[in-house]
Amino acid sequence: MDLRTAERRRRGEYVFTLPLQTITDDPEHPLHDLTVLNVDEHDHIDIDVKSPITANELSEKLNKTALCLESNFIVSSGREVDYRAMSKSSDFEEYVRLAKQLVNIEINSLNQNSIRAFFINIYNCLTIHSLCSLPSLPKSVLDIKQFWDRFAYMIGGYLLTLDDIEHGILRGNRPHPTGHTIFMQGDRRLSLSCSELDPRIHFALVCGAKSCPAIRIYNENNIHRGLEEATRNFCDENVIVNMTTRKIWLSKIFDWYNIDFGKTPLDVVRWVLPYVCEDKRYGLEYLLDQWEEEGGVTVIYNNYDWSLNRM
Repeated sequence: MDLRTAERRRRGEYVFTLPLQTITDDPEHPLHDLTVLNVDEHDHIDIDVKSPITANELSEKLNKTALCLESNFIVSSGREVDYRAMSKSSDFEEYVRLAKQLVNIEINSLNQNSIRAFFINIYNCLTIHSLCSLPSLPKSVLDIKQFWDRFAYMIGGYLLTLDDIEHGILRGNRPHPTGHTIFMQGDRRLSLSCSELDPRIHFALVCGAKSCPAIRIYNENNIHRGLEEATRNFCDENVIVNMTTRKIWLSKIFDWYNIDFGKTPLDVVRWVLPYVCEDKRYGLEYLLDQWEEEGGVTVIYNNYDWSLNRM
């Protein structure tokens, strides 16, 4: 495959018809390290052959397998993963088998709730699959060069990395925290982008760090309730209020993605208000009143623990 072809396919202009895991053998090419985890080097991909299973049906099967993985290898309320034991298990082998079926499913027929639930689950599973595929586990995902752009799944003929899923699809193609846009004009994957951003997704996506939210499994029917609970649990755990010193501590997530929660730090704190316990809510309401009347309230963003969420 020539580099121009690889680049066009990376942008989603058309899809793979050749068996491959790594896009190009050229070590100088930016796509050299991109690995498609649900396509083996001996697989023959024919995108014109539609899957006999629907996206919702496959999603349900993947969810059941993911629940088995969660039950057997994820502990501490979803915060720690036994990656090594998981990678050697029959449950993981079944998950990998099902992930291959993602290649030919019809994804564009899903409604917004299904899209959101489907890709939250896929994001978290791709993270786990990526880490399980490594010969040795790093101390942190930051130790893996371009982790969020290095691993991908082919889904319904679209090549999607972790960054593609989070920013291009779930955030409705809002700019990455670094400022760049994921799906440019003409990218076929824009058809997958959520029409409306639900900021609660940030408390469902798990990138393998200890400060990440707990891992949960979502579906079309429980997506609103599940995101509401995940957001409440995360905010209540991570928000700290000190009325005496007029300081509010928030997760770094609210700093990185502040545009998803409001235009100003004041807007962000207002957004958080419904998701904390009564005592913290009282403190936030008091400080919000003080902030609006005379200022003098400080918002501090907690350091993010990027250590791998391994057992």
